[in-house]
Amino acid sequence: MIRLLLRTALTLALPAALLAAPAAAAAPPAATAATSGAAAAGPAAEWTAPLSTRGRYIVDATGARFKLRSGNWDGAQGSWTGSGSITDPANHHSGQDSHGIPIGLDRVRLPALLADFHRLGLNSIRLPFSNEMIRATAPVPDTAVAANPQLRGLTPLQVYDAVVRALTADGFAVILNNHTNTTRWCCGLDGNERWNSSQSTAQWEDDWVFMARRYRDNKRVVGADLYNEVRRDILDDPNWGLGDGHDWYAAAQHAGDRILTEGSPDLLVVVEGINWTGIPADGLPHGRPTLTPVRTLSHTLVASHKLVYSAHFYGYTGPNHSGATGIGETHDARYQDLGRDELYRVLDEQAFYVATESGQHFTAPVWISEFGIGADEGAAAPRTWFGNLTDRLAALDADFAYWPLVGWNDPGRGDSWALLRYTATGARSGVLDGADWRADAWNHLTAAPTRTGPVPAADAWHMLTTDHADAVQSLRVRAAGDWDNGARKAVCPDGERLLGLSHSGGRGLCTDTATDGDLRAATGEAETVRDERNVPAGGDWASGYTKLQCAQGQFLIGYSVRGARVSAALCARARRPLGTGTRTVWFDRGDNRPAGAPGGEFAYGAYKGQCTSGEYAAGIAFTTRVGSSGTPDALLCRPLS
Repeated sequence: MIRLLLRTALTLALPAALLAAPAAAAAPPAATAATSGAAAAGPAAEWTAPLSTRGRYIVDATGARFKLRSGNWDGAQGSWTGSGSITDPANHHSGQDSHGIPIGLDRVRLPALLADFHRLGLNSIRLPFSNEMIRATAPVPDTAVAANPQLRGLTPLQVYDAVVRALTADGFAVILNNHTNTTRWCCGLDGNERWNSSQSTAQWEDDWVFMARRYRDNKRVVGADLYNEVRRDILDDPNWGLGDGHDWYAAAQHAGDRILTEGSPDLLVVVEGINWTGIPADGLPHGRPTLTPVRTLSHTLVASHKLVYSAHFYGYTGPNHSGATGIGETHDARYQDLGRDELYRVLDEQAFYVATESGQHFTAPVWISEFGIGADEGAAAPRTWFGNLTDRLAALDADFAYWPLVGWNDPGRGDSWALLRYTATGARSGVLDGADWRADAWNHLTAAPTRTGPVPAADAWHMLTTDHADAVQSLRVRAAGDWDNGARKAVCPDGERLLGLSHSGGRGLCTDTATDGDLRAATGEAETVRDERNVPAGGDWASGYTKLQCAQGQFLIGYSVRGARVSAALCARARRPLGTGTRTVWFDRGDNRPAGAPGGEFAYGAYKGQCTSGEYAAGIAFTTRVGSSGTPDALLCRPLS
């Protein structure tokens, strides 16, 4: 099939080959129980921007659930396949030359397209773009916008602007998706493997700040989907946490913080897992990590309730299968080869656990931002897979986005995977029109019971790591300057307090428990503590150890290290009186955490100490005696009241 050949045949054999798999707000009526989410035929229901997260759910500004029922309206990321003349439509994906703008504007008026999106039951659109599109200065050809003459003479970015305005004015939430560096069809060895494959990381971040600023006054532009299907190039793998130039974890963290601080504080930051590592050849390590690394290393943004994780699943790929046929194909199972129970186990391990395991440092919404299949697919295995996947999405009440939303339907060309296909004269076919076998699964997915209405605030937990750099996630602390020059520093986001530390590895755990809220006083800088000045006479809670203790009425929000050794504690003044009891939590010889270990394994493989949710941490103890490295050994825990 054309899509399979275009998107996976560029998988390479040694040494020249490898691949990754294919590319990816209207709250329902208020209710606290599950209700039916039948597809809407009219404009999206009212909702209040901006969006944020509460545990596994995305919510609007009123705290009501906003489930992403999305489609991918592609085209602006590019359609040229990379070989032959770019002016020949035959050299574009499925024979569709998008001219670097959303597909279909040549044959359907914008209002009609949006009406069809509503009929599908969508409330949001993932809108891909390329970095090259941002800088393109030539206007699109008149033929590319033949059905929308008001767009003539505009550059691709200006057409993108107009599409964003139309979507948001019609009630849709828009998630900006940086799909490619160059305006070329994704995904394989195409120069778009990583965010910095065809450009510098600094340029990529600057482009994101530019886009966030460009739309920040349009509150229905709700998200920044940082990069699509991060994967291996010919020589190098991406990684999650190694601290080098291929570290997707670090790149996403830094870009997300810049978007929120320099671009728009309102946006959700969407981080997709790693799509592929290794060389797809039997006997060599290879696979699709997706979101599995999040379990031991999750993100904490400066606005901690703005993070959404995402993953992509296609039947012809697999947890260890690149999706290729012929060169680059291995004997690993594809997702469509797995039985229903095994498929669900794999999907849960690769992605869904992030949302379904509550009260963990990694707990966040998971958006399956790409999945799809062809209307012309006749084989039993992929059809069964599609039904199984949509059943799982429905059963888990998961956020989703189908790929792709719009395609052509011309003799000999056109994308059979599109939910909506249009002829050159604008005649429509697809899941809305009776003959499409995918309609039953799609209708089941969009009409499945879903949680709506208010989502109560719940305890949240977030990880801090000083593995390779500072993790100062408090904007107030950042504004006050460097509080321990030369040390690696970690500070909880504003509104959170430090509650746990690891004995080694420099990890910390922050919380913003729902019942206690922000403990920090509205005014006053945090205090850096490097000595025992605040340990009162007769108050030695860790005899023989160095104790960095907050003054009474203060609590821990951060710490710093030099090498492995504790350097300083950072204490903030509380807005209300705090308890004065004393409990020492030792963790130098084993874990010492509350029952159930809320927050989870925030320092996998290291001993961890943690105060209870009804306490605050007020001090760190360590020793530099012979044989010790000065790492944290104990916490001073005190009752909140």
